[in-house]
Formats: sequence, C-alpha cells, structure tokens
Amino acid sequence: MNLALPPEKKSLLVVGGTSDIAKATALTFAEKGWNVTISGRELPVARAEAANLELRVPGSVITAVALDILDTASFAPFLDSLPVLPDAVLLAVGLLGDQALAERHIDHATLVMRSNFEGPCLLLGLMASRFQDRGSGTIIGISSVAGDRGRASNYVYGAAKAGLSAFLSGLRNRLAARGVHVLTVKPGFVRTKMTAGMALPAALTAEPRELAVAIYSAVEKRRNVIYVRPAWWLVMMIIRSIPEGLFKKLRL
Repeated sequence: MNLALPPEKKSLLVVGGTSDIAKATALTFAEKGWNVTISGRELPVARAEAANLELRVPGSVITAVALDILDTASFAPFLDSLPVLPDAVLLAVGLLGDQALAERHIDHATLVMRSNFEGPCLLLGLMASRFQDRGSGTIIGISSVAGDRGRASNYVYGAAKAGLSAFLSGLRNRLAARGVHVLTVKPGFVRTKMTAGMALPAALTAEPRELAVAIYSAVEKRRNVIYVRPAWWLVMMIIRSIPEGLFKKLRL
C-alpha cells in the first residue's frame, strides 16, 4: 500500500522580524502552515518574538537568527549559515528617520538611506541569485508610497524607498522567466510604533494585520505591486500627475 507523504512545509525568512508589520506577517504565514525564521539585529529580542509566535500558533516551527541590515559584509556568510534556503523572504526592515535632521546632519541621512536602500537591496540581490539558481522563490519587499514622488516632508526617506522600488522592479524583470516571484508592497500609512503620535487619516491607514493578510494573498496570487489600501493608488497617481511648476508651490 502506498502512503502519501504529507506536503513539506514552506519556509519564510523575515528580515527585520521585530517590527509590527513583520510580526503580523510572520503570524499570518505561520497560521497558514509555513515555517518562519525571524531575523533581528538583537538576537535575544528575535528569540523572544519567535517564542511568542510559537505560543500563538501551536505546532509551528519558528526560529530566530541575528542579522544587522547595515553590516553588508555579513550577508553572504549569513545566507550560507541558514539550514535551508527559504521559499520566500520578506524584507520588513526600514527606518523613517527625521527629515529635518537628515537635511542638516549627513550621518542621519546616511543611516536612513542605508537602512532603507543600500542594505536591503544588497541582501535581496544575493538572495535573488540563489533563488535564480534553484529556479524558485518569492521576494517580498515592503517599500512605500513615499517613493512614488519626492516631497519636501520626507524626501530622504522617500528617495531611499524609490530606490528600493526600482531595485525590486529590476529584479522582477530579471527573474520573471526564472521561476522567481518578486512582490513590491506599498502600504501607505500603517498604525505601528513607527507612526505613533501621528494624526493619520482613517481611510488611508491600515492595521498591521490587514497588511499581513494582503501580503499573503498577493504571494498566493503572484501579484507584482500592491497598494494595501486601494485609495492610495489613486492618491499617488494624482500626486505624480501634478505638473512640476505647480508641484513646487505646494507643501506636501
């Protein structure tokens, strides 16, 4: 008698796994039967999040690893150290920063740019090559609507996210015929610790769990780019369409 073996669980690596968005997404994937590896700059914090997730999803396999997105020299050894190459990677690391501070202090601007563009893109580039060699994999990059057009209120952060969006677009173009799916996520406002204290419009503000469910659905449907709240697509289309002469007179 032939006994069918149970399907092997898929695995997700969450980069920046201690953020509110990352935790919600890790929970959603774990509930769907995925094994999850949570990375964080501070290993004890990542381990605590992994233990909490295992309690919330009995029977799940959750592990924790250390990774600093600014330590680019560690990326290749980090990937080599993983027991298996994951089926998917979620890039959830990022730093909003302070625009006024970034305008006057190059160290802060450098930190924002490296956290949102340099480190993430270099890591995903290495992961992309490994996925390509295997012939499968999913790359999920959390970018931002701030990258759709530079605005005075957050252009340092926005420029870094614009670079990330362009990089993900390039990966998608490169890997589409190689069995690798690349998803760009543009959340808009999300109610997290990073946005605490901000006056956020309810119609344009998502909850972390809402974002997580949207990401899982987009992975399943192999979507390319998603705006988590559809209204953001219209808002950003209007902002992108404003003529430059008029745009310069606006305070956005």
